Amino acid sequence: MKKLFLSLAALALVASIYSCRETTEVKIDDTAETSTNDMEEAMDNTGDAIEDAAEDTGDAIENAAENTEEAVEDATDGQ
Repeated sequence: MKKLFLSLAALALVASIYSCRETTEVKIDDTAETSTNDMEEAMDNTGDAIEDAAEDTGDAIENAAENTEEAVEDATDGQ
């Protein structure tokens, strides 16, 4: 009876360790997938920020060119 009890206890221990390992593997897979999704989202946000910065820079250049043109016209009208 003692051997049977010890065998069942050992079997229960092995089963609990095995199921814990499966849970850990699932958590690792979930973490990897979440990390990948977070990285993709961060890359998309970075791309959007770069596009916005490029548009703002283009607008600033256009405004500076227009202001320069107006300043030149004003300066030449006085002569």
